Amino acid sequence: MSRILDRVMDGMDIETFIICVSEDEGRRLTLQMFREMGFTDADIVFIQFQGPGVRVRARAYVHRPGDNYGWLKAGPVEGDVK
Repeated sequence: MSRILDRVMDGMDIETFIICVSEDEGRRLTLQMFREMGFTDADIVFIQFQGPGVRVRARAYVHRPGDNYGWLKAGPVEGDVK
């Protein structure tokens, strides 16, 4: 049985609006959000400060090129439809 993240080929993108006082704070909060979600490798793809915060698009990497890909050895996932 494998974790569902083992089946993710590369990364996960999130786009959201974060309330903050500057672009720098928005960048810091975005990376903190990914750490709190359990991701250790993330990049900001797009960030724009507007009004009360930032519009941000970020990617958390599950696998970088050349990694040991979990999806190559992934077995059935608990709850898979049969």
